[in-house]
Amino acid sequence: MEHKIVFATSNEGKMREIRELLKDLGMEILSMKEAGVRIDIEEDGATFEANALIKARAVWEQTGGIVLADDSGLEVDVLNKEPGVYSARYMGEKTSYEIKNWNLIHRLNGVADEKRSARFVCVIAAVLPDGRTLSVRDTMEGRIAYEPAGDEGFGYDPILFLPGLGKTSAEISMEEKNKISHRGKALRAMKACLEKEIGEWS
Repeated sequence: MEHKIVFATSNEGKMREIRELLKDLGMEILSMKEAGVRIDIEEDGATFEANALIKARAVWEQTGGIVLADDSGLEVDVLNKEPGVYSARYMGEKTSYEIKNWNLIHRLNGVADEKRSARFVCVIAAVLPDGRTLSVRDTMEGRIAYEPAGDEGFGYDPILFLPGLGKTSAEISMEEKNKISHRGKALRAMKACLEKEIGEWS
């Protein structure tokens, strides 16, 4: 295999999803750890795109080849798109998501259904062997639930209600979620970009 892909994450759950969605590119897909990269990356960008690119470039500088990285979060429209890029750090990184989720629900107390619109955003950035960069963005639209529900997901999944399904993001199976999730859609879009690039190399 001439080309391999390094994904700038150490999250094994995320790696399983990524390998499944990118497997027919016919390339080895490695996590940062598997690629021997052990660095702390400061994600201080003001946008999802900036953070994904910071991560991808930091790893690419050590590995070369193709490096992918993602940044994702929850945007709540009535809260001026908070927590946004600060989703993981909202109320402090050590604060449990149970507390974060209830905090957001309380902040929307008295807000009507039509004004509870929110979405998960995922941006995937790539640095290519020649240093060029690509990025794709996708979303999963919903609204903030009145109480958390479901235990299939993690993070903010229990409070993003998906009106089309009548369930929260934590009440649907992983298989169902991969078809409609922000990360699943962004990965498929990035895969199409990479297929085009790889086609031009051969």
